[in-house]
Amino acid sequence: MTVATARSLACGVALLGALGPARSLHAQVGVGTWVRKAAPSKSAITMTVEACCHGGRRLTYHFAINGTETILLIESPFDGSEAPVLVGGKPSGETMAITRVDDHHLATVVKLNGKPFGTSNATLSPDGKMLTVLNDYSSSVGGNPAGKVTEIWVRQ
Repeated sequence: MTVATARSLACGVALLGALGPARSLHAQVGVGTWVRKAAPSKSAITMTVEACCHGGRRLTYHFAINGTETILLIESPFDGSEAPVLVGGKPSGETMAITRVDDHHLATVVKLNGKPFGTSNATLSPDGKMLTVLNDYSSSVGGNPAGKVTEIWVRQ
């Protein structure tokens, strides 16, 4: 997996941590460990979601790039404001503006170096155990093709 692929991956799954109103039981739905369901040819990706940022979430992704573990981190209040994406602890040039639509739906706008390149819409299953994310990349960034990609994440 390349850094660019990891960045685009974060576009969709960053939505996960925002699900659920902060004052209800649903606030804990996103907190925990999640694993991306992928084809056997794709590398495994694990995400840990923690509460932070005055009702927001800290999303930490663990995956391999050229055989080396890489960490991608986003801390966002999930209020629609842009939050930086860090790769290996350093700014990547990418930001995400994540908005909670309701307790089961979120929307994200992703920018690279200030230019929008994608959106994501996420839906949490009624039982809170699966997240379906539809990513729509308006342009090719870092070798990732433009177009729609659906991801499924399962809570562990």
